[in-house]
Amino acid sequence: MAGTRSRKSARVATRVVARRAGAKPVLLAGGNPQIAKADGDPPVQAYIAAMPGWKSDLGRRLDALIVRTVPGVRKAVRWNSPFYGIEGRGWFASFHVFTRYVKVTFFRGASLRPVPPGSGKDPDARWIDIREGELDESQMAAWIRQAAALPGWDLT
Repeated sequence: MAGTRSRKSARVATRVVARRAGAKPVLLAGGNPQIAKADGDPPVQAYIAAMPGWKSDLGRRLDALIVRTVPGVRKAVRWNSPFYGIEGRGWFASFHVFTRYVKVTFFRGASLRPVPPGSGKDPDARWIDIREGELDESQMAAWIRQAAALPGWDLT
């Protein structure tokens, strides 16, 4: 009887995990997708696919722009946000969904020219809030190119 119960428990657990794997991510405050910490392109693509409304298209455009601008870019999801970096050099950028905009952060943004407009507690980090229809791909590509050339942010 105990063996039957443990086999049944294993089958139920397998079904629960399979259902969760195919489930849509939970959207946190502001519509930010909840994606587990993971390395590589698949979790970043899952995050982008789960971004609500026009933000998903913006996420695809940002991701493609970063990949075109920085060949061999490293990707990961940390703190429910896609991170972009250079292997062995650290992370240079990230983006995060808010209710009315997507915030693109450059971890050494104070060194970029022109300096992105947003600033906070970290004297090095700068960001830009992108609202629907506001992506300036030329300026973004210039910032990405500059940011990728600088020493990145080390999470270790």
